[in-house]
Amino acid sequence: MNNEKIIIKGAKEHNLKNIDLEIPRNKFTVFTGLSGSGKSSLAFDTIYAEGRRRYIESLSAYARQFLGQIEKPDVEYIEGLSPAIAIEQKTISKNPRSTVGTITEIYDYFRLLYSRIGVPYCYKCGKKIERQTAQEIVDQILLLKEKTKVEIMAPLIRGQKGEYQKLFKQLEKDGFIRVRVDGNVFEVNEEIKMDKNKKHHIEAVVDRLVISSGIQKRLTDSVETALKMGQGLVLVSYNGKNEIFSETYSCSKCGINLVEMSPRMFSFNSPFGACPECSGLGTKMELDPDLVVPDKSKSIFAGCIEPWSSESSYYYSQIMENLSRHFNFKLNTPWKDLDPKIRHMILYGSGDEIISFEYHGSSGSRNYKSSFEGVIKNLERRFKETKSDYIRDWIGEYMASRNCPACKGNRLKPEVLAIKIEDRNIIELCSYSIKELIKFFNGLSLSEKDRFIGQRILKEIKARLAFLSNVGLDYLTLNRNAGTLSGGEAQRIRLATQIGSGLVGVLYVLDEPSIGLHARDNDRLIESLIKLRDMGNTLIVVEHDEKTIRTADFIVDLGPGAGVNGGEVIVAGTIKDIIACGKSLTGQYLRKEKEIEIPSMRRKAKGKFLKFHDVRHNNLKNIDVEIPLGLFVCVTGVSGSGKSSLVEETIYPALTSHFFHSGKFSGVKSIHGLENIDKVIDIDQSPIGRTPRSNPATYTGLFAPVREIFALLPDSKVRGYKAGRFSFNVKGGRCEACEGDGIIRIGMYFLPDVYVPCEVCQGKRYNRETLEIRYKGKNIYEILEMSVDEALPFFKNIPAVNRILQTIYDVGLGYIKLGQPATTLSGGEAQRIKLSSELSKRATGKTLYLLDEPTTGLHFDDVKKLLEVLNRLVDSGNTVLLIEHNLDVIKTADHIIDLGPEGGDEGGYIVAEGTPEEIIKIRNSYTGRSLKEIL
Repeated sequence: MNNEKIIIKGAKEHNLKNIDLEIPRNKFTVFTGLSGSGKSSLAFDTIYAEGRRRYIESLSAYARQFLGQIEKPDVEYIEGLSPAIAIEQKTISKNPRSTVGTITEIYDYFRLLYSRIGVPYCYKCGKKIERQTAQEIVDQILLLKEKTKVEIMAPLIRGQKGEYQKLFKQLEKDGFIRVRVDGNVFEVNEEIKMDKNKKHHIEAVVDRLVISSGIQKRLTDSVETALKMGQGLVLVSYNGKNEIFSETYSCSKCGINLVEMSPRMFSFNSPFGACPECSGLGTKMELDPDLVVPDKSKSIFAGCIEPWSSESSYYYSQIMENLSRHFNFKLNTPWKDLDPKIRHMILYGSGDEIISFEYHGSSGSRNYKSSFEGVIKNLERRFKETKSDYIRDWIGEYMASRNCPACKGNRLKPEVLAIKIEDRNIIELCSYSIKELIKFFNGLSLSEKDRFIGQRILKEIKARLAFLSNVGLDYLTLNRNAGTLSGGEAQRIRLATQIGSGLVGVLYVLDEPSIGLHARDNDRLIESLIKLRDMGNTLIVVEHDEKTIRTADFIVDLGPGAGVNGGEVIVAGTIKDIIACGKSLTGQYLRKEKEIEIPSMRRKAKGKFLKFHDVRHNNLKNIDVEIPLGLFVCVTGVSGSGKSSLVEETIYPALTSHFFHSGKFSGVKSIHGLENIDKVIDIDQSPIGRTPRSNPATYTGLFAPVREIFALLPDSKVRGYKAGRFSFNVKGGRCEACEGDGIIRIGMYFLPDVYVPCEVCQGKRYNRETLEIRYKGKNIYEILEMSVDEALPFFKNIPAVNRILQTIYDVGLGYIKLGQPATTLSGGEAQRIKLSSELSKRATGKTLYLLDEPTTGLHFDDVKKLLEVLNRLVDSGNTVLLIEHNLDVIKTADHIIDLGPEGGDEGGYIVAEGTPEEIIKIRNSYTGRSLKEIL
């Protein structure tokens, strides 16, 4: 077997044309080429899939059933493979409990560190907590009132799964009579049924006594026995209360006991550490007065209380009239001018004050006396009581996520937050950025004993922090929610975790790690990749970034085109080989034979602007943003500077809230210039469909007019076929054997599921009768099998179809099939299909298009085509606003808004605004410095 190379023979997955290739092992290899040329098919769907499949095949059949089965890629053989790890672009879990700290495992090390060397303090009086002796515990129990019935118990099992029958037998042998299981007392010789999949609490009842003057000796013996059995813990039950005393830690002044100092105590996902009020989330959904009364310049009479302005408004208006009479205020006074006490009463109720209400309805009048519940209290009660999803969604519109009032957003119990290292609790450390944490741990001064205990934990923490810093993520805080990370950030976190694992001899397959990374941080990323290679690993990186391509040891350029026109290796070798190859499109751009040109003239602002005042979302520092309309505008800045917070999380929600009334939004004080745009469209790289039933024809709306054409044919009219007959999603025209899928899945238990073409329709999706209808000699299945290039001349006389086909062709997707399953399209292809769908619509010239890094997955040549499409949108009078790091795109912009100067807390300011030529003059703009080199 060859240890020097990975040898691939006959790779035919997706569009690959029977590729034979040799890749050097323990080297840094880059796969590049046009979007859709087969890079991911070769790197992920062939090499990685086979490496992973072989590893899983080596496991037992029992283990394999839990891992799911992996289909063998379409390749003759691969030699020299190592176990493979893929570091892909898919975003991390949206679970609100996932944070940067938990996914990097740094928080796990923090928990261990705090449980071993943390210093506990009393959260009430602030006194340092010391250990308790058995005598001190007895003295505290004797302070209870005389004749109080007390049970002394030894906690044996605390929140663990199992049946514990052996434990009960042992207790009986040791002479114990009673045991308490999950709060219920049993005799040990009874049959105690336990669910082995549920967590249980078990305590041995050591003694039961009544507080009186002569019990001290007996109580001391019982407490000592319980402490011995409970490993330093004793549980005292009296008057329905359960109090745990610990030989370890308690505050003698406040009587507060710290049960244990274990890692699970510091977990906000465990009931032992999580704040009981918010279950460790740190936030609660509460009704927001600002959303209940959004316009404070309106009066109650004009409908300022929004939930009551429409729903049964006649009933509520009479309630308000009664309140105004009783409390002597006017209903036509603007809300902001009402007495604060009156405003509070309307929102939160009149308390104990009784009011006389008169109500005149269609069924008659009635008088009654009652206190007033309050608008917010009324909505809260209805939210809890209702079983209607509609009502819950409606009330949910007036709710906002607020910090939990009990833990103030800190997620943990107060006694856990009182455990500190150098006067900082675990949550305070998590609010620091990676950069600040590195500084904190380097300056940490510990006692000799603590340093010895914590040295290995501290070594792991420092190493992981350094890896995150090296991949350009030193602005992140550990408490940042994982769902708010971009695809690039998530991928680089995984990369840092892999470097931290220190594995050797592994094949790493990466998908564009430079995405979301500013030119300034790219060098650090490349250093990290080289470090991973130098540890003795093989790296295969799918990448379009010029700097990364030039750094690679070996480059594979795929092409010559995309889709059916791609799937071939054009050239494989060093950077010199790529540049020297005349056929290589990548080589032409690297030797500057082809390039993305700087526009000779930039468009000037037409005097119309969209202005956002006082934007304060995430790390944005109350900035005023002015977007010139009718231009190509780029938002730039280093990673974490606030670009996505501004565009995706402020501008887009604020505008959709205005145009589509989609909930309320409160990240910006005011917006001016809304009359200058008529809609906002966000074009991202998410898939156009998650099932093979979705395809370019259905997504772009092309399939509807095609089906209409078929329905108008004479044969269809004779048979009474309507357009629905030609859909593969509904009964009638589709093949019912495969329900219009064209393939049938056969479950194979211990082997991967096998997909076979449907025997009835031979994979054509439609029944025989439907396929008999032909337009220009082709049936509906053959139309879906056509590429856009073939379909254009075929439908040239049908404007409704031709217009859509032309725009798909214009965005460089002439090679894709009309019926190609959406699941086989790359991110770049999916985004360009969305763009073509927008281009094919009748332009109003007043649309704002938002794009977040549209060059992801795009080759130099694809970027050139994308810019032509975006400029067409701008030339029609629309505005394009995009977040971008690609300097080839930034240099062509009409206007740049540069955020920074750094990431995280040090970002969120506007550093520079203007044309690229103006930006390069701003000294503290990192974008300006990078642009200077290419302008």
